[in-house]
Amino acid sequence: MSGTFALLTAMAWMPAQARDTAPETFTNPLLPSGADPWVAQRDGYYYYSNTLGNRIALRKTRDMARLSQVPPTVVWRAPASGPHSTSVWAPELHHLDGKWYLYYSAADKQHDDDAHRHVFVLENASADPTRGRWVDKGALNTQLTGIDGTVFRWRDQNYFAYSAYVGDHSDLIIARMLNPWTLAQQQTDIAHPTHDWEMLGGRKILEGPEFLPGPGGKVFLTYSASACWSDSYALGMLSARADADLTDPAAWSKSAEPVFAASSGHGIYAPGHNGFFKSPDGTEDWIIYHANGGPGWKCDARRAPRMQRFHWRADGTPDFGVPAKDGVPMSAPSASVAR
Repeated sequence: MSGTFALLTAMAWMPAQARDTAPETFTNPLLPSGADPWVAQRDGYYYYSNTLGNRIALRKTRDMARLSQVPPTVVWRAPASGPHSTSVWAPELHHLDGKWYLYYSAADKQHDDDAHRHVFVLENASADPTRGRWVDKGALNTQLTGIDGTVFRWRDQNYFAYSAYVGDHSDLIIARMLNPWTLAQQQTDIAHPTHDWEMLGGRKILEGPEFLPGPGGKVFLTYSASACWSDSYALGMLSARADADLTDPAAWSKSAEPVFAASSGHGIYAPGHNGFFKSPDGTEDWIIYHANGGPGWKCDARRAPRMQRFHWRADGTPDFGVPAKDGVPMSAPSASVAR
């Protein structure tokens, strides 16, 4: 009798009450494909998105462990022409000032290159972002072309960070927001590639910045380093004090080594472009990221979303561990409820 058949047989004879209280598990990857995964969390629901190229879709669920069971809802499609007609990448959903906003990177079909990539935003006044009408608010007024815009709130101020094209490299830029679609004039370059592990694959790249509040008010900003087609694509991290001026480059310190990297022992390569979320009961911290399940897969559709719990060290810095091996059962986020 196979182990899987034995387990199913045992569960079939298990009392209903015991089955209902049995710990839920999941395995990575969460979906067969899905680069640049993102999770927004509000009112007991998770809203998941990833890069689809020509459209933006959301999956709404109370249980991230069962993400694959939730059908995606397409909420926006790229127009046939214009500045955001192709290469729709890295959509992020945020709830700001009582409305939902979708930030995404895109380019013009006539000029699908780095010099014409911008971050755009959509607005929705509905309480449920999978419903209602999305209004095009246009491109954000970034001073440089770039991708991978993210938004976070800190000390009663909204901030915008993105990856900008600066000569032959990509830097991280931060700015205060005047409103969800307008940036302040001061836009500061807070990090550029300096380490060897940020320059692999033939490109010098820092991209996919993501905010993480730490214990005691510390501020962290993870980012993806090197070209996405490198097996050594990995996460780096910037750190700042709680009382820091986040628009001051001197406020940030950069990790000397990747904080989350490939694991040949686990068969996981090029982990990156992550997001963070809490378990339903708020007691656990989780990271969601994309990665490849084999070497040499580069940036194709085999990049798939994965998630795992992370912890905090005694000094208040996050410990992401190593990418979990595919197909190995892990405990679901605590108090997950299937709906």
